[in-house]
Amino acid sequence: MAQHPGALDSTSAADYALLIAASDQNAWALVAALIVGLLLGVALVKRLSIRQRRQLQEQADQIIAVAKREAAVAAQEQKQAAEKELAARESEFSREKDRNQIETDIQLREIRSHEESLGALDFELQQMRERLDREADAIKQARLALREKSRNLRDKLEGIAQMDAEAIAEALRDEVKIECQDELRALRRQLLERSEQDVQNEARRMLVSAMQRLSSRPNNDLTATIVQLPTEEMKGRIIGREGRNIKSFEAATGVTLLIDESPQMVLISSFDPVRREIARVALESLVQDGRIHPANIEEFVKTAGEEIDLKVEQAGEDAVAKLSINGLHPEIIKLLGRMRYRFSYTQNALDHSVEVGFLCSMLASELGLDPAVAKRAGLLHDIGKAIESDYEGSHAAMGADFIKRHGETPTVVNAVAAHHEEVPPESIYAGLVILADTVSAVRPGARAESMASYIQRLDRLEKLARSIDGVRQAYAIQAGREVRVVVNPKVVSDDRASEIAKEIRQRVEEELQYPSTIRITVIRENRYTETAT
Repeated sequence: MAQHPGALDSTSAADYALLIAASDQNAWALVAALIVGLLLGVALVKRLSIRQRRQLQEQADQIIAVAKREAAVAAQEQKQAAEKELAARESEFSREKDRNQIETDIQLREIRSHEESLGALDFELQQMRERLDREADAIKQARLALREKSRNLRDKLEGIAQMDAEAIAEALRDEVKIECQDELRALRRQLLERSEQDVQNEARRMLVSAMQRLSSRPNNDLTATIVQLPTEEMKGRIIGREGRNIKSFEAATGVTLLIDESPQMVLISSFDPVRREIARVALESLVQDGRIHPANIEEFVKTAGEEIDLKVEQAGEDAVAKLSINGLHPEIIKLLGRMRYRFSYTQNALDHSVEVGFLCSMLASELGLDPAVAKRAGLLHDIGKAIESDYEGSHAAMGADFIKRHGETPTVVNAVAAHHEEVPPESIYAGLVILADTVSAVRPGARAESMASYIQRLDRLEKLARSIDGVRQAYAIQAGREVRVVVNPKVVSDDRASEIAKEIRQRVEEELQYPSTIRITVIRENRYTETAT
């Protein structure tokens, strides 16, 4: 079927309009859908944003809370550190304050001490000023008195103008002498006492220093002169038939055997200590051997002599080695060894000589002298005691001559010769030997003295003191080392008492032989007693 073209065009337009309308409707629906979707998306995004924001807010709150806690902890730690630092600074400040306070107290005490010292110094200056004022017043008064005396003297001279010049001068001398005699005597006594005291103090210091450095034992051993026998029958064997054994023994040894009623004992007597020692050794050997006859006696005496000679040489060598002395002649050393068997008042002569050598060396060192020369002279001072009795003279002179012949120096020879003041000392070393010899002899335990001689010495000391005019009583005390003299105060003045003390000292030094020193004390006393009833 054929259609009209116009119809077709209108139908197509309607369809087209419908199509357009439909398409517009679809477009609006699509737009609406888009709008709705957009709104939903916005709502969804908004919701999601709100949730995310809430989560973020929660996280932020948590972070803030954690940060606050960390900040609080850090603040607490900083606070504690600050408090500790503050406490440490307060403690340091307190210590510094205490230290400053202590220093301040010390400074205050020093200031007070200085103030007290200044006060004491001011007081002393004030006293000194007052004393000077008093002395100035005394000088003024003395000057006035002197002027007055001069005026009186001038008046006297005018009254005796008829005297010649010599008579006037003599009168003036007598008057001045009378006025100044007491002052001059007091000044002389003061100067003498001060000088003697200074010398005594210095000498005492040197002696004490030397004696403190010396250590020695008391000598209380003597060479035995008694031989003990095992049985009484041995006495008969020693005597022998018709006394031939004892005669042979005495002839060989030069000693005397004393056989008495004492049980099991024989006494050997001889002035030569070396012979006595040889006899003792030989007799003890014979008694121990048991074969006692003249031939055997001579053999044992010869053996004992050789043994003693060896001991003598060894004793001399030991003494020289102990003092470290070199260059001594062998004969001098041998003679020193013989002193081992000699004693003086129980003091061994060799030990005494060694001790004197040590003392001389120490005293010489104190005085700045040569200790080698001093110890040499001290060791040899008593060597004359060991020389045989064939020589004549004192042991000091014999010893000096012996060592001079064997090459000793003049200084040592003079010290040996002068140690008992038989010849004048020519050097200070002689004085040291005299002093050391006295110290060694009088030290406690050095020597023994019999009671009779001791009492006699005290009696002579008291009689010497009582023999002076004006002395009432005299008493020797402290084993004769001090004498106290009581004078009559009505007869003896104070000045005369001082002169009596010096006179007694001089007479003791000139007339008596004594060890150590003797102190003289003169006592002058007045007592007035009345009784009221």
